[in-house]
Amino acid sequence: MPKFLADITPLKVSPAYRRLWFGNTLAAVGTQLTLIAVSLEVYALTESSFYVGLVGFFALVPLILAGLYGGALADNYDRRRVALVSAVALWGSAIGICLHAWLGVESLWVLYGLIALHSGAQGVNQPTRGAIIPALVGKELLPAANALNMVTMSVSMMAGPLLGGVLVASIGFAWTYTIDVVLYLAALWALWRLPSLPPEREEDAGPKRVGLRSVIEGFGFLTTRRNVRMTFLIDINAMVMAMPRALLPAIGAVMLGGGELTVGVLLAAMALGALLTGLFSGPLTTIMRQGVAVYWSVVAWGLCIAAFGLVVLLASREPVPADGSVTWWVWPAAACLMLAGVADSVSAIFRTTILQSATPDHLRGRLQGVFIVVVAGGPRLGEMLSGGAASVIGEHWTSIAGGLACILIATLLLRLTPGFWKYDARNPVP
Repeated sequence: MPKFLADITPLKVSPAYRRLWFGNTLAAVGTQLTLIAVSLEVYALTESSFYVGLVGFFALVPLILAGLYGGALADNYDRRRVALVSAVALWGSAIGICLHAWLGVESLWVLYGLIALHSGAQGVNQPTRGAIIPALVGKELLPAANALNMVTMSVSMMAGPLLGGVLVASIGFAWTYTIDVVLYLAALWALWRLPSLPPEREEDAGPKRVGLRSVIEGFGFLTTRRNVRMTFLIDINAMVMAMPRALLPAIGAVMLGGGELTVGVLLAAMALGALLTGLFSGPLTTIMRQGVAVYWSVVAWGLCIAAFGLVVLLASREPVPADGSVTWWVWPAAACLMLAGVADSVSAIFRTTILQSATPDHLRGRLQGVFIVVVAGGPRLGEMLSGGAASVIGEHWTSIAGGLACILIATLLLRLTPGFWKYDARNPVP
């Protein structure tokens, strides 16, 4: 049995990584509380999946710009300092979201603006923290560390949305946002305790450059590294084509019943799948054909999202109880999203490992910046697309079509990059 459990060696050998892991876990739960609460507040103000999807638009642009620029900062300055300053900015934007609720400012545009600031700070902070991990644990422990990071993400995505739905329904938006502000202090403490972490530099490197030229250097690396590039493209496809998050408020309110509670259950089910993957990730550390694992994980993700849409389609043929209570259809829907969470987390573990193993340290911050733009920006773009599509063809058909499109495009990408199928961790060709 122990061989199936997550490898916790990184937590044992690196006190700095251990503090960072625990701090990020608590902070990530709070961040998810805020994200689900914002989506629910926007839906409460507008009763429209389209406007919920627009949250993704206002988060996407600052995330892209700050993510790319933040990666350049991480490659030129002490990564501890960059991570700490950006974390303070992220905390400040969370305080702003909290104050808007306590002051009773029921403005859609104020929420959009605060989310943009929050996303921009996150765009600098996340790639910097990603670039820090190899220095704390070493390359040999990267798969295990990434699996543990998956546990962090999945715990936050499970506890955050589930608690978010319950907290919003019971104590309101203001107290829910306040909990995020308090929990994020754990991440600030962990970053403060880190040692100085200056990036490695090339021997012939000139003066420090943080600007467009530095960002272009990162993209230049991608143009010649097809396997690393494929990790980005296949994930963009999965998130843009088949991310169901913006559809859930309407599905909970109109098709499955239960409202905010159902939204929390469905998001928690997806995170539960990711958590189970992280907890039982032992066998994953022995897989060498990591490109194959990524492809089949994305195919499985598409199938699960399509199956979720089919469940919602069948549920929509039965009326929701007059009192709005949850129907039994929520359980097969949650099962589909739980399996989707398993598939997505397996893909994320191997994509992250391929990126970190095949990228030299002096470019790691910039490539992590692109990675964060893809990982966080892809779902935001997917929310925009699915929210708009749902207003035309409905939430159920949007999920079905998106899941099938995800599988088709992933297969086409693999045909265009056959070397990705042959990628072997024992000989990591970027």
